[in-house]
Amino acid sequence: MSQLQLRFVSGPDIERLGLTRGDVFGAVEGAVRAQGLGQVVLEPRVHLVPPGSTRGHFNVLRGALGPPADVAGVKVVGDFVDNYTVGLPSELALITLYDPGTGAPLAIIDGTLITDARTGALTALGARHLARADSRVLGHIGARGTAWWNVTMLDDLFGFDEIRVTSRRPESREDFARRLSDELGKPVKAVATASECLVGADIMVEASRLTEPAVLVRTEWVTPGTFVVPYGTVSAVELSLTDVMDKVVVDDWGQAGAGPLGSLRRHVDSGRLTRESLHAELGDIVAGLAPGREHPDERTLLWHRGLSTTDLAVAQLVLRRAEDAGVGTVLDYH
Repeated sequence: MSQLQLRFVSGPDIERLGLTRGDVFGAVEGAVRAQGLGQVVLEPRVHLVPPGSTRGHFNVLRGALGPPADVAGVKVVGDFVDNYTVGLPSELALITLYDPGTGAPLAIIDGTLITDARTGALTALGARHLARADSRVLGHIGARGTAWWNVTMLDDLFGFDEIRVTSRRPESREDFARRLSDELGKPVKAVATASECLVGADIMVEASRLTEPAVLVRTEWVTPGTFVVPYGTVSAVELSLTDVMDKVVVDDWGQAGAGPLGSLRRHVDSGRLTRESLHAELGDIVAGLAPGREHPDERTLLWHRGLSTTDLAVAQLVLRRAEDAGVGTVLDYH
């Protein structure tokens, strides 16, 4: 029997590979286009809540990419909002990659940075197709994890004149604004309230870490031409939000209708958002099968819950770069 080996690629290994935001964006765009063309298998995520846990859970994401990527995989990611108190990211993830022809394991990869980066790339990809090309003001709620990638990747596309950020803890939002200012070479404003952050913004992103529903995004703030991305685990929007939208887009309808969590969970459960009222999945737009923004005054919304296929696309990119560079630890499996 042939010896089987797999490669473990750690977080520090990934840092040494020097992936750029453009690298990640390209991998995510390719996976989303493949989804629109029917070249992926995408299973809705499932949740695992440990006994007695009230402040966290695990998400399990499964999927497969067809040729030329030709890879299958599973990601397990913990989502524990109080991890900052012990010096850990809120989300810690592992991704396992497999040969879809034989089932042989190929790699174990730290998925923490990948989770953050692919989420920011999906936000930016949605904005490319659904936001106004002349969007000048970004308002962003949330300062941890995916927030960095949301703001930097959006600014790569739009070159904003004004960026405002807010979060619950002053020290968190102020540090976030400082780091962004250093990275982007422009002032980033930390503000105390959601209204200061969002009112008048062309693009509104809600990436909060709520544990109980609370309205952070008011429907009345969404003026003609605005693009809204609410994707917090717990709802931070009003039920009326979808009523004013000209186009509502999701990353995957199968996930939008599954599980108890998600920013627009109540909208689906109450019938305000249905398969029939949905404009499209983002993959259909990226693949050219459905239109994105069609006129400047449209109010548009993207709800994304996270695609296993984008995790796999970025993880496979990491694996190939690691193999080429001799980075990571090769383990005997069988």
